[in-house]
Amino acid sequence: MTKRRYTNIDKLGKEIDQMIKAGKTQREIALFFGFKDKTVVHQYLKRQRRKENQLIAGISPKRCGRRRNGYTLSEEDKDQEIKRLKMEVELLRSFLQIAGRR
Repeated sequence: MTKRRYTNIDKLGKEIDQMIKAGKTQREIALFFGFKDKTVVHQYLKRQRRKENQLIAGISPKRCGRRRNGYTLSEEDKDQEIKRLKMEVELLRSFLQIAGRR
């Protein structure tokens, strides 16, 4: 059993995009960079297309993980969060009322 090697493929993104535009196949790109198989390149391209489609649809990319220490939300984000929480409370109250628990 061989040890799994991790490659930060985002650093190779520009080169991969250039190779795709030059007409190389995903398998050829994987062999060039020494990846295990073409699925690494395929998944990278799939992620990139999804990000592009979300930007076109107006969905802003979200950061993964916890917020940094000292991070504050903007006023617009706070207003949206308050609105979402009020709607959630209203929904839960109506559910409890229908269920006869309140």
